[in-house]
Formats: sequence, structure tokens, C-alpha cells
Amino acid sequence: MNPVVIAVAITGSVPRKKDNPAVPTTVAEQVESTHAAFEAGATLVHIHVRNDDESPSSDPDKFAAVQEGVRKHCPGMIVQFSTGGRGRDPSARGLSLVHRPDMASLSTGSVNFPSIVYENHATLVDNLAGTMRENGIRPEIEIFDLSHIHGAKRLIEEGLMDAHPHVQFVMGVKNAMPADEHLLDILLAETRRVIPGATWTAAGIGREQARVMGWALARGADAVRTGLEDNIRVTKDRLAASNAELVSLAAEMVTRHNRKVATPAEARAQLHLKPVA
Repeated sequence: MNPVVIAVAITGSVPRKKDNPAVPTTVAEQVESTHAAFEAGATLVHIHVRNDDESPSSDPDKFAAVQEGVRKHCPGMIVQFSTGGRGRDPSARGLSLVHRPDMASLSTGSVNFPSIVYENHATLVDNLAGTMRENGIRPEIEIFDLSHIHGAKRLIEEGLMDAHPHVQFVMGVKNAMPADEHLLDILLAETRRVIPGATWTAAGIGREQARVMGWALARGADAVRTGLEDNIRVTKDRLAASNAELVSLAAEMVTRHNRKVATPAEARAQLHLKPVA
């Protein structure tokens, strides 16, 4: 069975230092946290950046600075920028793509979040997908609803991306898709039916992180996702000490499922990315 890519979502848009002091919000903190996670076994980093007040930012210079630090200190690690919209001007969500990360997240439809509608208009989706294609960036399709799989299929049919996107099922967001094992089976079956060339992973939010990771590993997922963006705790009563701690726990779970943690070179090959020159 293929080795497992461990993706670490280091920051996100929501958690603040008041929630967990380990959340990295400055460029320097993000590079340091990513390096520690890389040493613990992560081979893909999902990046959001923040303003000085910890609010979400679309500043392309900050994305570039984090990427530069990661590439310097984490040889071969896959860099993935977020184009997510929580707290960000839609017109600015793709500005960082000019810096040509290996991958970028792409949501193909809208969905309810706890207090907002995460809006992804079809025109915006097409523009982001087209920019990724022009810059040689592989999309990670964030699936919050069954229809989003068919949104990805449309992008392939219209030539806005190739037939090998990386697909991530996001489970456990309040008001969106619950963390239900039966739903994962439905989503996976539909993805295999309409996008047979896709690689896949699943993300569990908050207390669902470990449970969803286990379901994904049991079904032969290409990757798992962990990190302080999705979950700031190790147990109900203890905050995670770092992204590296969460990655170490993920690596232990991979081993328990008789799988191997992917090296950077293996991760790149598995996700249809070019090797590092």
C-alpha cells in the first residue's frame, strides 16, 4: 500500500493565541513551527497568514516569506497556500498564487459555517482554478458537500485543471458536513466514480480529528491531515503543545494502521508533483 503523506495545517484563520499559545501567527513562528512539524514527519504544509492583530490576511508578501523559510529549512516539503475565504476579501484570495506554491486549496462551492456563509461563487472558483493552472499549481479540492465533487469534475471537463487533483473531505464543521463514517464512504465512492484520477484525504475538525484520520487510514487514504488549524487540543483537558506534537500523534496512528509515513520525495510522487530540482 502507498505511503501516507502527513499534511500539517499550521495556523488557519480561526484559532488565536488566547485559545492556544502555540498557534503560530507571525511569519517567523510559522516557519519555526513548520520546521518542527517537518522533523516530526509532516511532508505537506497548509499555509494561512495573519495580520499583526491575528486576523486573517491575504498579503502575498507574507505567503512568500513563509514559503521561502519552509523551502530553506524543510527540503522537499510540499508548500500549499490557502485560498480560503473566511475573513478575506474574495478579490484578494488568489493574490499569493503568483509565488507558485506546489499546491493551493480550492473550494468548488459554498457552504454554511458556524456563523457565516463560506461563499465560493462559480466565477471566483473558475478564476482561482485558472490561475492555479497558469502557474503550475496543483489544486487540493476542499469538499464540504457532495455537490462539490461534481464542481471539481466540471473544472476538469472545462480544462481548468487536470484529472489528478488532490481531494480533501472536510468533516465536523458545525452547520456543514458532520463527521459520520457512512458519509465518508459515500463521498469516497462518488469521488472514485467521477474523478477516478484523484488522490484523497479527509480532515476531522476539533475533537473529530483523530477519529476521521482513523477512518481515512482504514480506507487506504493517500494522506492524512492534522495541525492547530483544525484542532488545538490533544485531549479534552490538554492543549496541544505544538503542531509537531499533533504530527507525531498522526505518525503513530499511521504506523498502527500498518502504513508507512511518506518521505518528501514519496509525497511529491504520490500527489503528482514534480521532484525538487
